[in-house]
Amino acid sequence: MEVSGNIKVINPEQQVSPTFKKRELVVTTEETYPQHIMIEFTQDKCDLLNSYAVGDAVKVSINLRGREWQSPQGETRYFNSIQGWRIEKESGATSAPAAAASAPSTPAPIPAALEGEDDLPF
Repeated sequence: MEVSGNIKVINPEQQVSPTFKKRELVVTTEETYPQHIMIEFTQDKCDLLNSYAVGDAVKVSINLRGREWQSPQGETRYFNSIQGWRIEKESGATSAPAAAASAPSTPAPIPAALEGEDDLPF
């Protein structure tokens, strides 16, 4: 799966345990209702974020992870996480829509043979 958008936050690397490290990235999608998606990079993947900055347009390849946890009281809970494994800059993400918007749109002419025909069933 992939998530595209602009980088909103790049957190510093966290050493969770002696053998586990992670780094979090927040990407804001470009939709009608933008979403702020937190993506976790772990272990050697943390270094992938070193060449990126806040504001960069990126495409992040992700895996969805889920886990089950049982409390001492016997209650079962489920947790999800989004794990990144590749990130790349979006090239020309803003130029393509601008070029399409600037081109004049004219409807295609109706061929003379079909003009006046109405084959709709209602």
